[in-house]
Amino acid sequence: MPAAAVADNPIVQTVYTADPAPLVYDGRVYVYTGRDEDGSTNFTMREWRVYSSADMVNWTDHGVPMNLGTFSWASSDAWAGQAIYRNGKFYWYVPVRMSNGSQAIGVAVSDNPTGPFRDALGRPLIQNSEIDPNVFIDDDGQAYLYYGNPRLWYVRLNADMISYSGSPTQIPLTTAGYGTRTGNASRPTLYEEGPWVYKRNGLYYNVFAAECCSEFIAYSTAPGPTGPWTYRGTVMPRQGGSFTNHAGIVDFNGGSYFFYHNAALPGGSGYTRSVAVEKFTYNADGTIPTINMTTAGVPQVGTLNPYTRQEAETIAWESGVETEPSSEGTLNVGYIDNGDYIKVKGVNFGPGAASFNARVASASAGGNIELRLDSLTGPTVGTCGVPGTGGWQTWTTVSCTVGGATGTHDLYLRFTGSGGGLFNLNWWQFNPSAGGNQLTNGNMESGTTGWSVFGNATLSPNTSVVHGGTGSLLITGRTASWQGIRQDVTSKLVNGKSYATSVWVRTQSGTPSAKVTLALTANGTTSYVQLAPATAVNPNGWTQLTGTATVSWTGTLTSATLYIETVAGTDNYYLDDATFQ
Repeated sequence: MPAAAVADNPIVQTVYTADPAPLVYDGRVYVYTGRDEDGSTNFTMREWRVYSSADMVNWTDHGVPMNLGTFSWASSDAWAGQAIYRNGKFYWYVPVRMSNGSQAIGVAVSDNPTGPFRDALGRPLIQNSEIDPNVFIDDDGQAYLYYGNPRLWYVRLNADMISYSGSPTQIPLTTAGYGTRTGNASRPTLYEEGPWVYKRNGLYYNVFAAECCSEFIAYSTAPGPTGPWTYRGTVMPRQGGSFTNHAGIVDFNGGSYFFYHNAALPGGSGYTRSVAVEKFTYNADGTIPTINMTTAGVPQVGTLNPYTRQEAETIAWESGVETEPSSEGTLNVGYIDNGDYIKVKGVNFGPGAASFNARVASASAGGNIELRLDSLTGPTVGTCGVPGTGGWQTWTTVSCTVGGATGTHDLYLRFTGSGGGLFNLNWWQFNPSAGGNQLTNGNMESGTTGWSVFGNATLSPNTSVVHGGTGSLLITGRTASWQGIRQDVTSKLVNGKSYATSVWVRTQSGTPSAKVTLALTANGTTSYVQLAPATAVNPNGWTQLTGTATVSWTGTLTSATLYIETVAGTDNYYLDDATFQ
């Protein structure tokens, strides 16, 4: 793959991708694509793939959630489809060729945007030798499925999204609605294939591939989802080295984005295409401006947090590597040779990183991961050695110190070593420089500031019984052993980081039964980590609870609460001099 590290388009470089269908869901953009097989001289496509991003520049590869084998009645041609969310499920409409040679449209369903998807019907949804399904749900809840080459059709889907009412209706392809094609009496309009229908500010848009070959992207508008349509002009001119193009448009985080494909990667052609994206702004009258292909790509939305675990297959740009299924779940990056690299854009190191962890495996002698900032020849802030582990899926975690990684930079993971086939990389994570005590008012000198009650009880400042300084906290009225003094630390935790805890507790009964617990809630599930067990009571009645534990979670952390409870009983207790760092 190309060594030019300045590009961000196409957005996927590990394989050839085509026919992008973007979907915004839960703070991420998911792009559903087809895959052109390497070296294709026809539309040789056997599987579909999914990629997602929270920032529009670093794209996570979710692999192959669906292929021709998903549909037992399909024989070939995993061509352009689209996925949509409804009723708590994801529905993916795709065209395939049946064993009798005719084209049909199937629908697959999943509980997750990244699959796996299963055939929802066990048979075609629509069978009339047409392709390129596009699904749209109007504001009134009515769903429409559009499709067609050489004709254009729509059908009203039922609420279950896997059946329809009435019969498919052919949309009249008039020159007023879809422009004029010259020199082809059998196809007098510009419409070719690939409809993408959506609604904005009460106006319906149909963005489509126009006038093969080669195609450009054009669009029409209408006052309703079924027309009448009025041709509006060109969106993307003919360019990019592929004789086809295929568009998808979404709004995300206040911006509008136009997805398409071209032949920009090495070996690219009309049969080996690659998905790219451009950001654009509608004209004041709602028309779409002319959009040209770029290699620069789009501006990043926010930054990437290096202190949470990042999948190695989250990539802005790469050279030489591929992705593959990992024995530990999701995917890993593999086929790494000397000089290959991964670029991750806009990494926010904040005040600074102290160390780097990576999950690696190697059936050879391993190699090194150089951590460079801003370019392949930029400053090296750390180098992690990767040993041989005895197998390409025999995983271990390696660590190395980091210095000089502060602020926001593009991160380059450059791989070095002898020969080819160095190692596989599953995930990576930086650890921040020591930041001191993560607790607010850990010495209790500011009364109850930063602290509250976990459960039902009364919390009050105290000055008569203290461990250090002039104040402590007292909790009374507990009705269960799990109730105690708490502090919210959600924004302060780093996934996978180890924390050392020390708190001083004095129970009124004198029994040292207290313990420190961390409650973590991620993706609706709460787990409990014991940070510090009880130790021997001191002669003055205070007990120091100390311990070190690693915190981790899967998905998005929504709540983290550190609290002090008791093993049993409902003793009143004092708390003082607490640290969590």
